[in-house]
Amino acid sequence: MSPIDRHALVTRHDPRVDAVRPQWPLQLGNGSFAVAVDVTGLQTWPEAYPHRFGDEVGTLLGTMSQWGWHSEPPPREYDLAETEVRYETPRGPVPYVDLGTNPGIHGASNGTPAEEWLRNNPHRLQLARIGFLTEISPDELTGIDQHLDQWQGLLISRFTPPGASGPVTVRTAVHPTRDALGVVSDTGWAVVLDFPYGSQNWALAADWDRTEAHTTTLEPGPRSGTWVIRRTLDATTHTVTLTTNGTATTEGPHRVLVTPPDDAELDLVVEFSLAQVDAPLVDAGQVASASSAAWQEFWSSGATIDLSGTDDTRAAELERRIVLSQYLTRLNCAANLPPAEMGLLANSWRGKFHLEMHWWHVAHFALWGRPELVEPSLDWYLSILAGARATAAHQGYRGARWPKQVGPEGRESPSNIGTFLLWQQPHPIHLAELVVRAHQQRGDRARADELQARWAELVFASAEFMADVVNEDAQGRFHLGPPLVPAQESYGDIRARVTNPAFELTYWRWALLVANRWRTDLGLPAEERWNEVASGLVPPHVRDGVLTAIDTEPWTIRTDHPSMLAAYGVVPPVGLVAPEVVRATVDDVLAEWDWESTWGWDYPTLALTAARLELPEIAVDGLLTPVTKNEYGPNGHNRQSDRLPAYLPGNGGLLAAVAVMASGWDGGPGSPGFPASWQIRHEGFVPAPGPERPSSEVETRSSSERSEHAPTPTTVE
Repeated sequence: MSPIDRHALVTRHDPRVDAVRPQWPLQLGNGSFAVAVDVTGLQTWPEAYPHRFGDEVGTLLGTMSQWGWHSEPPPREYDLAETEVRYETPRGPVPYVDLGTNPGIHGASNGTPAEEWLRNNPHRLQLARIGFLTEISPDELTGIDQHLDQWQGLLISRFTPPGASGPVTVRTAVHPTRDALGVVSDTGWAVVLDFPYGSQNWALAADWDRTEAHTTTLEPGPRSGTWVIRRTLDATTHTVTLTTNGTATTEGPHRVLVTPPDDAELDLVVEFSLAQVDAPLVDAGQVASASSAAWQEFWSSGATIDLSGTDDTRAAELERRIVLSQYLTRLNCAANLPPAEMGLLANSWRGKFHLEMHWWHVAHFALWGRPELVEPSLDWYLSILAGARATAAHQGYRGARWPKQVGPEGRESPSNIGTFLLWQQPHPIHLAELVVRAHQQRGDRARADELQARWAELVFASAEFMADVVNEDAQGRFHLGPPLVPAQESYGDIRARVTNPAFELTYWRWALLVANRWRTDLGLPAEERWNEVASGLVPPHVRDGVLTAIDTEPWTIRTDHPSMLAAYGVVPPVGLVAPEVVRATVDDVLAEWDWESTWGWDYPTLALTAARLELPEIAVDGLLTPVTKNEYGPNGHNRQSDRLPAYLPGNGGLLAAVAVMASGWDGGPGSPGFPASWQIRHEGFVPAPGPERPSSEVETRSSSERSEHAPTPTTVE
């Protein structure tokens, strides 16, 4: 059978725009830097693409980076200790960073000054607003024809301004390894760069009113046709280098105008960096060429799946979501920090990232045979390992306790929810395991061994905390909590008494077993405590034949995440839950859950569990459930609401689910998540982990023997 035509597969789902679509701007980016644009190919009308949070209105047209952060100077130095509350546990009182006041929606509280500043800082910064200088409004344009060529990462925008003799064209692209936007325009319009101050608002990345709080200077660059803009916002500094055939001038304290040459196209590159660029400067054509080469390499590597041979009307929409989600996660989620939930489109939670969401953003890269896209953000945990160890020690535990809502420095944010979560704790183990498996499948044993050695401390410190934070009862059984907030955050108000959420219990057992297998992989003896805890965990609570969310009243609240399903989907079977109980739980959730209250990653969770149970119709229907928060717009973003108009855990979760639905798991059936009537073709997937055995059953082996435990490469046509 012929290979899959990857170019045709990708380009048949290219977004095409013929009108202003306020909720669905298109994006260009490289993983660490991204620009969202309107129908002109730039950010000419940001107010036409609003991002709302209460009475505050920002824009979805972000120019964002992984390194672009700002902190507003506090009136005095604040310490997390000021926000601590001591909670009773079976081993005595333990301090938790809390939010003692009423947090309101998404933590928009009237908290103490310390709570507020520590939650709001650092915040991700809108680097600039880059648009055309024009007096016309968007509704005056005619002939709008915008095409995002995903195969090359190129955006071509055509439109006819009023009074023009014909359409004009703007070509935009982002460089794959430099934070540079390239623009070629025959509009004859000047380009305006506006620079804001940072914002502590939950959703906004810019404050346009505080012009006196920052400085913007323009000076000639290192060669003809270049200018350097220097930005200073309190302790934050960065530069913007312009390379153009036009002319740059200042127009006010924080505005730079780039005027095109007479009777010629404007060629402009806007490059952002922490320090002045010292690499050879590039023009817009070179940016576009580099983008094209990099995106073609991306699409030509790793896994792919073609559903076009299937008559089922669901197949075309699922394939569209798959392709667009690959594009969006590659440009928003593949950098040296875990991504924010809205990626680099606009701010949510002030642009901070949530470590319990990290798996949902990036696990699919490994399952799709692109493990190198996970490695930079997983390495970041090593940079905060000392702080995570200090947190655990402060609470009286061994190992490392990972925070929840953080910026690059890894400092926890005060919260009445986040600091009580536990389910981010196994994620580094899970992600490390997936990456190593992917390299093993490639046959790159040396790289797999190198990463296993590099991340061993990360895996072991995570497991050490997991084995110590449990509570042992008089019968020698191990429990989680209290205090605790499960993945289903509906129980936040009773966090002081929550115990034993179903998902977390199974995740605990699996991750501890994997960590001990890593020890034997590396020629180290197994940690008996880890095996003891893994084998002694209480099973999840079952009531009327159905898993409950927690094992204390009210047992299950039927809103928010049905996270008990993840106990047999996100986590491979570990012997704590019988498959017939999981099946009954799936039926119960489908019949009774408030799906409008769910979130974008809940539908992939359902699909993963259905695939493990070999229920393909439920898996496919789960990914396409017709509810508000499972909408994937024409740009591919998984919109949740006006205040959260993009949600990349949904995109990443969908891709992880499709990988398991298509390629199954070690020792499992092929394509367990697709109906037998579907004609699917796929290649390059890495099977998910199968059931894990206790390390006492696994013989210690030398590095030369490890390859026999690698997943078997599979190609299905």
